[in-house]
Amino acid sequence: MLPTLDARLTAAAELVLPGRPVADIGCDHGKLTAVLAASGNYPKVIGADLRPGPLAKAKQTLEHAGCEDRAELRLGDGLSVLSAGEVGTIVLAGVSAQTTWEIIEQAPWVMQPGGPRLVLVPATRHSELRRWLWAHGFALAADRPVQAAGRWYAVMAAEYTGERKEASFTECLFGRTGEWPEGAGYAAWQKAKLPRFRLGVPDGTALAEEIDTLLESSPSQAASRPALSKGEPLA
Repeated sequence: MLPTLDARLTAAAELVLPGRPVADIGCDHGKLTAVLAASGNYPKVIGADLRPGPLAKAKQTLEHAGCEDRAELRLGDGLSVLSAGEVGTIVLAGVSAQTTWEIIEQAPWVMQPGGPRLVLVPATRHSELRRWLWAHGFALAADRPVQAAGRWYAVMAAEYTGERKEASFTECLFGRTGEWPEGAGYAAWQKAKLPRFRLGVPDGTALAEEIDTLLESSPSQAASRPALSKGEPLA
């Protein structure tokens, strides 16, 4: 029986490039690995995790889905289980933004032209991950807001271009989520965290004025605002 994916993993699966190998890093229960393998859209599907326990569960998931012969499970830390050029897409879901970029930094071959697409679903600090990606030469091919288990996630597809961007506070807060119908809901969720953050920002600064303007605008207006001044700290 094929496992059911929640909204965030469904969105992640839809952003994987077809026709090329794919790796699900930190595969845990192996649900996404199994769905990708069962689809038949990829010549190789790799599920990897740092611990033997989750890999054993992933093996059971693949067996129950009847696709254990179409996926390979690997034990290892981060992207050390892969070699340069082995896959066209790498999925990293369920870890913090900082853990996500630390994993990427350990594999310099990812940050080169022609490198793999990264499908990222950070558990926390979406804004900071966007800032890091732009600052390190990645472009966001997609930035989809999804709601699962009562909270919002941002499912990002990042591709290395080498063009570094110093993004504004507003750009990092909303990314490209305003391009989706769910963007207003995501914007409202992001804005709900701003009053507390605003308490630590000195009055009269450009950042304080930007946050005040965001708090006065509607969610849909906030998500679609143009970039403001650059180089400001991020919530």
